[in-house]
Amino acid sequence: MKVLILEDEALSAKRASQLLTELDPDIEVIDILESIEEATQWFHQHAEPDLILLDIQLSDGLCFNLFDKVSVSSPVIFTTAYDQYALQAFKINSIDYLLKPLDSTELGKALGKYQMLNQDRRDISPLDIKQIRESMETLSKKYKNRFLVKFGDTIQYKNIDEVAYFYADDKVIYLVTNEGRKFLVDYNLEHLEELLDPHFFFRVNRKLIIRIEAVQKVKTLVNSRLQVFIEPPFEQDIYVSREKSPEFKVWLDN
Repeated sequence: MKVLILEDEALSAKRASQLLTELDPDIEVIDILESIEEATQWFHQHAEPDLILLDIQLSDGLCFNLFDKVSVSSPVIFTTAYDQYALQAFKINSIDYLLKPLDSTELGKALGKYQMLNQDRRDISPLDIKQIRESMETLSKKYKNRFLVKFGDTIQYKNIDEVAYFYADDKVIYLVTNEGRKFLVDYNLEHLEELLDPHFFFRVNRKLIIRIEAVQKVKTLVNSRLQVFIEPPFEQDIYVSREKSPEFKVWLDN
């Protein structure tokens, strides 16, 4: 089996090469490349390898840019320094993804998965680069960790884990803490949706964005709507529309 390694850290590349040949003496590491530019030239001049071990972050950018430049049909095992949070697209669209530093056991499992699928190459689905790129952009996006708030004639800040929910009262937006204290913030709800991590915050209706920890109980209504109870309590009953209820349930189960 011919394996191409794309890795910009020399020690990581050396370790990957050693582990591959230790796990399977029949593996031939045909080259080690460290940049998108170098890999682009390589693919124009060589036949595709049987398998690619591909670091997500190369010396001149994210590896996805390579797929914009050349057509690659070889199966891929991604390597990454990111944790497992929100990396499901890599599991779905590649042989596997491995966290660095590489572990011999995990690499062996990934090779075993490749060899099993390779018995019938039709079982190895083409990479969905768009979905993987979107997953990576989600990982890379920076969400707010704290907010400036107004309290009388003073300005304070509240860390994101102090926030229970945000709500709109006409055109005024309030941040409500876990203790039930209210503070003015200079954002509208649409902007807040972009700034808040969607794994933890959900806009249940046009007035309210809640944090997952604030949810105490959810009641199913006869018309497929949901009624949500939060702590500290909101001044009005909270309902999730029938159209939005499936999305809300997925969020709760995330």
